[in-house]
Amino acid sequence: MRSALLLVVVATALGCGSKDVEPATNGSNAAREEAQFDAERRPDLIVTALGVKPGSRVADIGAGSGLLTVHLARAVAPNGKVIATDTNKEVLGMLERRLTRAGLANVVEGRAVDPDKPGLEAGQYDAILLSEVDHFFTDPVQWLKDVEPALKPGGRIVIANRIHHRAQAMDAAQKAGLVLQSETSPVPTNYIAVFVVKGAK
Repeated sequence: MRSALLLVVVATALGCGSKDVEPATNGSNAAREEAQFDAERRPDLIVTALGVKPGSRVADIGAGSGLLTVHLARAVAPNGKVIATDTNKEVLGMLERRLTRAGLANVVEGRAVDPDKPGLEAGQYDAILLSEVDHFFTDPVQWLKDVEPALKPGGRIVIANRIHHRAQAMDAAQKAGLVLQSETSPVPTNYIAVFVVKGAK
Protein backbone atom coordinates (compact mmCIF):
# COMPACT_ATOMS: atom_id res chain seq x y z
CA MET A 1 0.00 0.00 0.00
CA ARG A 2 1.11 3.51 -0.65
CA SER A 3 1.75 5.74 2.30
CA ALA A 4 -0.78 8.40 3.24
CA LEU A 5 1.72 11.03 2.16
CA LEU A 6 1.96 9.63 -1.35
CA LEU A 7 -1.82 9.54 -1.60
CA VAL A 8 -2.00 13.21 -0.71
CA VAL A 9 0.71 14.07 -3.23
CA VAL A 10 -1.02 12.19 -6.04
CA ALA A 11 -4.42 13.63 -5.15
CA THR A 12 -3.01 17.14 -5.16
CA ALA A 13 -1.30 16.58 -8.46
CA LEU A 14 -4.41 15.19 -10.11
CA GLY A 15 -6.63 17.92 -8.79
CA CYS A 16 -4.37 20.92 -9.17
CA GLY A 17 -1.52 19.95 -11.46
CA SER A 18 -0.84 21.39 -14.87
CA LYS A 19 -4.44 21.12 -15.96
CA ASP A 20 -5.83 24.45 -14.81
CA VAL A 21 -6.40 26.61 -11.77
CA GLU A 22 -9.07 28.49 -9.85
CA PRO A 23 -11.29 30.29 -12.36
CA ALA A 24 -10.90 34.04 -12.21
CA THR A 25 -13.71 35.87 -10.49
CA ASN A 26 -13.46 38.93 -12.74
CA GLY A 27 -15.27 38.39 -16.04
CA SER A 28 -12.54 39.87 -18.24
CA ASN A 29 -9.83 37.91 -16.41
CA ALA A 30 -11.82 34.70 -16.83
CA ALA A 31 -12.22 35.41 -20.54
CA ARG A 32 -8.46 35.94 -20.93
CA GLU A 33 -7.71 32.77 -18.98
CA GLU A 34 -10.05 30.75 -21.18
CA ALA A 35 -8.69 32.31 -24.39
CA GLN A 36 -5.14 31.46 -23.35
CA PHE A 37 -6.13 27.89 -22.51
CA ASP A 38 -7.89 27.49 -25.86
CA ALA A 39 -4.86 28.77 -27.77
CA GLU A 40 -2.34 26.65 -25.90
CA ARG A 41 -4.30 23.40 -25.60
CA ARG A 42 -6.64 23.45 -28.67
CA PRO A 43 -9.63 21.87 -26.92
CA ASP A 44 -11.56 21.98 -30.19
CA LEU A 45 -9.22 19.34 -31.61
CA ILE A 46 -9.51 17.23 -28.46
CA VAL A 47 -13.31 17.29 -28.79
CA THR A 48 -12.96 16.25 -32.45
CA ALA A 49 -10.69 13.34 -31.47
CA LEU A 50 -13.26 12.16 -28.92
CA GLY A 51 -15.85 11.88 -31.68
CA VAL A 52 -18.64 13.07 -29.39
CA LYS A 53 -21.84 14.80 -30.47
CA PRO A 54 -25.12 15.96 -28.92
CA GLY A 55 -26.41 13.13 -26.78
CA SER A 56 -23.03 11.49 -26.17
CA ARG A 57 -21.85 10.48 -22.71
CA VAL A 58 -18.22 11.30 -22.02
CA ALA A 59 -15.92 11.15 -18.99
CA ASP A 60 -13.37 13.90 -18.34
CA ILE A 61 -10.76 12.32 -16.05
CA GLY A 62 -8.94 14.71 -13.72
CA ALA A 63 -11.15 17.55 -14.89
CA GLY A 64 -9.73 20.21 -12.60
CA SER A 65 -11.63 23.49 -12.63
CA GLY A 66 -13.31 22.72 -15.94
CA LEU A 67 -11.54 24.74 -18.63
CA LEU A 68 -11.74 21.72 -20.92
CA THR A 69 -14.97 20.35 -19.46
CA VAL A 70 -16.85 23.40 -20.74
CA HIS A 71 -15.96 22.44 -24.32
CA LEU A 72 -17.04 18.85 -23.78
CA ALA A 73 -20.33 19.99 -22.30
CA ARG A 74 -21.06 22.22 -25.29
CA ALA A 75 -20.30 19.34 -27.64
CA VAL A 76 -22.74 16.89 -26.01
CA ALA A 77 -25.49 19.37 -25.04
CA PRO A 78 -28.41 19.55 -24.71
CA ASN A 79 -29.20 15.90 -23.97
CA GLY A 80 -25.73 14.40 -23.44
CA LYS A 81 -23.71 14.12 -20.25
CA VAL A 82 -20.17 14.79 -19.09
CA ILE A 83 -18.95 13.03 -15.95
CA ALA A 84 -16.07 15.18 -14.71
CA THR A 85 -13.91 13.34 -12.19
CA ASP A 86 -11.22 14.58 -9.87
CA THR A 87 -9.62 13.52 -6.61
CA ASN A 88 -10.00 17.00 -5.13
CA LYS A 89 -13.50 17.99 -3.97
CA GLU A 90 -12.52 21.65 -3.73
CA VAL A 91 -11.48 21.83 -7.35
CA LEU A 92 -14.79 20.20 -8.31
CA GLY A 93 -16.47 23.16 -6.61
CA MET A 94 -14.54 25.47 -8.92
CA LEU A 95 -15.67 23.37 -11.86
CA GLU A 96 -19.30 23.61 -10.80
CA ARG A 97 -19.08 27.40 -10.58
CA ARG A 98 -17.49 27.63 -14.02
CA LEU A 99 -20.16 25.44 -15.59
CA THR A 100 -22.92 27.40 -13.86
CA ARG A 101 -21.58 30.66 -15.31
CA ALA A 102 -21.50 29.04 -18.73
CA GLY A 103 -25.10 27.82 -18.38
CA LEU A 104 -23.99 24.18 -18.68
CA ALA A 105 -24.30 22.92 -15.10
CA ASN A 106 -27.15 20.57 -16.05
CA VAL A 107 -24.92 18.82 -18.61
CA VAL A 108 -22.05 18.03 -16.22
CA GLU A 109 -21.83 15.86 -13.11
CA GLY A 110 -18.75 16.40 -10.95
CA ARG A 111 -17.58 13.23 -9.25
CA ALA A 112 -14.89 12.79 -6.58
CA VAL A 113 -12.88 9.60 -7.13
CA ASP A 114 -9.98 7.66 -5.65
CA PRO A 115 -6.65 8.49 -7.37
CA ASP A 116 -6.21 4.91 -8.57
CA LYS A 117 -9.80 4.07 -9.53
CA PRO A 118 -11.76 5.43 -12.52
CA GLY A 119 -15.04 5.60 -10.61
CA LEU A 120 -17.13 5.06 -13.76
CA GLU A 121 -20.06 2.71 -14.24
CA ALA A 122 -19.78 -0.10 -16.79
CA GLY A 123 -20.92 0.16 -20.40
CA GLN A 124 -22.03 3.79 -20.30
CA TYR A 125 -19.41 5.93 -22.07
CA ASP A 126 -18.95 6.82 -25.72
CA ALA A 127 -15.56 8.35 -24.90
CA ILE A 128 -13.20 8.70 -21.95
CA LEU A 129 -10.70 11.56 -21.95
CA LEU A 130 -7.43 11.67 -20.02
CA SER A 131 -6.02 15.13 -20.54
CA GLU A 132 -2.62 15.77 -18.95
CA VAL A 133 -3.38 13.32 -16.16
CA ASP A 134 -2.33 9.75 -17.04
CA HIS A 135 1.31 10.27 -15.97
CA PHE A 136 0.11 10.81 -12.38
CA PHE A 137 -1.33 7.29 -12.03
CA THR A 138 0.57 4.93 -9.74
CA ASP A 139 -0.08 2.05 -12.16
CA PRO A 140 -1.20 3.43 -15.57
CA VAL A 141 -1.62 -0.06 -17.07
CA GLN A 142 -3.97 -1.23 -14.33
CA TRP A 143 -5.92 2.05 -14.43
CA LEU A 144 -6.53 1.65 -18.17
CA LYS A 145 -7.59 -1.98 -17.71
CA ASP A 146 -10.00 -0.90 -14.97
CA VAL A 147 -11.58 1.80 -17.13
CA GLU A 148 -12.10 -0.29 -20.27
CA PRO A 149 -15.38 -1.88 -19.06
CA ALA A 150 -16.90 1.62 -18.75
CA LEU A 151 -16.89 2.04 -22.54
CA LYS A 152 -19.87 1.37 -24.74
CA PRO A 153 -19.20 -0.90 -27.75
CA GLY A 154 -17.01 1.09 -30.11
CA GLY A 155 -16.11 3.62 -27.42
CA ARG A 156 -12.81 5.50 -27.40
CA ILE A 157 -10.16 6.32 -24.84
CA VAL A 158 -8.37 9.54 -25.73
CA ILE A 159 -5.09 10.53 -24.10
CA ALA A 160 -3.95 14.13 -24.58
CA ASN A 161 -0.70 15.17 -22.97
CA ARG A 162 2.74 16.72 -23.35
CA ILE A 163 5.06 15.04 -25.85
CA HIS A 164 7.54 14.01 -23.15
CA HIS A 165 4.86 11.79 -21.55
CA ARG A 166 4.02 10.06 -24.85
CA ALA A 167 6.32 7.03 -24.59
CA GLN A 168 4.99 6.09 -21.15
CA ALA A 169 1.39 6.47 -22.30
CA MET A 170 1.89 4.39 -25.44
CA ASP A 171 3.57 1.62 -23.48
CA ALA A 172 0.82 1.55 -20.85
CA ALA A 173 -1.93 1.55 -23.48
CA GLN A 174 -0.38 -1.36 -25.37
CA LYS A 175 0.07 -3.40 -22.19
CA ALA A 176 -3.55 -2.66 -21.24
CA GLY A 177 -4.80 -4.11 -24.52
CA LEU A 178 -5.62 -0.85 -26.27
CA VAL A 179 -5.08 -0.27 -29.98
CA LEU A 180 -3.95 3.11 -31.31
CA GLN A 181 -6.53 4.31 -33.81
CA SER A 182 -5.12 7.75 -34.62
CA GLU A 183 -2.68 10.34 -33.36
CA THR A 184 -2.29 14.06 -33.96
CA SER A 185 -0.16 16.90 -32.62
CA PRO A 186 -2.40 19.97 -32.20
CA VAL A 187 0.51 22.10 -30.98
CA PRO A 188 4.25 21.25 -31.10
CA THR A 189 4.42 20.42 -27.39
CA ASN A 190 1.37 18.15 -27.17
CA TYR A 191 -0.15 15.03 -28.72
CA ILE A 192 -3.64 13.53 -28.89
CA ALA A 193 -3.89 9.73 -29.16
CA VAL A 194 -7.15 7.89 -29.79
CA PHE A 195 -7.41 4.28 -28.61
CA VAL A 196 -9.98 1.52 -28.87
CA VAL A 197 -10.09 -1.76 -26.96
CA LYS A 198 -8.40 -4.63 -28.79
CA GLY A 199 -10.98 -6.85 -30.46
CA ALA A 200 -13.80 -4.34 -29.97
CA LYS A 201 -16.30 -4.04 -32.81
